Amino acid sequence: MNDFSQKENFVTQQAVDILKTADPATPALWGKMNLTQMVEHVTDFFKVSAGTLQFPLVTPEDLLPKFKAFLLSDKHFRENTQAPPSIVSEEPNPVRSLNYEEAIINLHEAIQHFEEQLKFNEEILTVHPVFGALNYSEWILLHYKHVQHHLKQFGLLA
Repeated sequence: MNDFSQKENFVTQQAVDILKTADPATPALWGKMNLTQMVEHVTDFFKVSAGTLQFPLVTPEDLLPKFKAFLLSDKHFRENTQAPPSIVSEEPNPVRSLNYEEAIINLHEAIQHFEEQLKFNEEILTVHPVFGALNYSEWILLHYKHVQHHLKQFGLLA
């Protein structure tokens, strides 16, 4: 399995398996979200990647190559990395799901929808508000960084 395939497998399968085994009461090592809020946050960005949830681009065009270089690098998000306030508020959104298990189901469905929409058509681009227009492969790389960041936030990944 090549590096991209491993990242794709992590994003589309392993991450959900890790979250399924987590205790919903697991405290965050940093940040303000609880575990269910984090799962819903990650779900929202799978919806962005599938094009079903949209935010305006906030990065100036001249900075997009710098952000794309980060996306394509092996660098990780730092602890407490904040998205621009026009995208994610400083305070976590209230929990929308009935319980943690429902949040996991919604995440799994959002991942499947993302794959159905983009996996077999690299020409389809959807806009991330910071990183710009991305194809399926680029989204996998971003989701990999993003999901790993949040799993580490809850001590679910070394």
